[in-house]
Amino acid sequence: MPDGIDLRTAATLPTVLPTGYALLHTVGRLQPGETVLVQAAAGGVGTVAAQIAKLAGAGAVYGVVSSPAKADYAREYGYDEAFSNESFDADVRAATGGRGVDLALESIGGDTFRRTVESLARFGRLVSFGNAGGEAPWQVGAPELFPQGRSVAGFSIMGLSASAPDVLREISSHAFDLATSGKVRLPITAEFPLAEAADAHRLMAGRSSTGKLVLAVNSQL
Repeated sequence: MPDGIDLRTAATLPTVLPTGYALLHTVGRLQPGETVLVQAAAGGVGTVAAQIAKLAGAGAVYGVVSSPAKADYAREYGYDEAFSNESFDADVRAATGGRGVDLALESIGGDTFRRTVESLARFGRLVSFGNAGGEAPWQVGAPELFPQGRSVAGFSIMGLSASAPDVLREISSHAFDLATSGKVRLPITAEFPLAEAADAHRLMAGRSSTGKLVLAVNSQL
C-alpha cells in the first residue's frame, strides 16, 4: 500500500490502475500524439485510461459508453468525446476524418471486438483484456489484419501476477505513483457494507454503475 493513501482509495488500486497503465504503456506502447479509443469508458479501467493517456501525450482520447449520463461522466475524466455503443464505429470514422484510431482498448468481446478492430487506423493496435459481453470468444485473422497492417494483443493482470509477479510489481509501482502524486483520480461512486455485497453485484450487472464500487468490511474504517 503506497504511503499517503487512505484505505478506501487503496481498495481501488490493485487491479484497475496497473491494468490501465499496462494496457497503454506496456502492451499498447502508446506514443505522443496518437489517438486512443476505450470501450466501457465509464468503468473502473475506463475512468483512469483517459487520464493516463493524456499524461502520456496522447492526441484525442475517445470513449464508448452505454448512456448519455455515462458520456458526461467520461468527459469529466479526460475523454475528448464519448460515443454510444450503437454507433461508435461510425463516430470514430467521423471524428478522425475516416482514418481511425492508433490504439484501442477493448474489454467487451463479440461483435464489439470486431467493430473495434475495424475502427483502427492503418498499423493500429488493439489490446483485448476481457469478454464482458459474454459472447463466443472472438476470432481474428489475416483478412482483418493483413490489409491495413493492424495488430491485436491481449492482457490479463491475473495472468501476469501468476507468470511474472516481478514484472507486475514494476508496473504497479509506476501506476501507483500516478495516484499518490494526484495526477490520476479514481472515484469511489458507491460504497456498500459487506452484508449488502449482492446489491453491489446487482448494480454492476445493471450496467448503470460508474467508477469503482467499494465493500466496507469494517464500517468503522
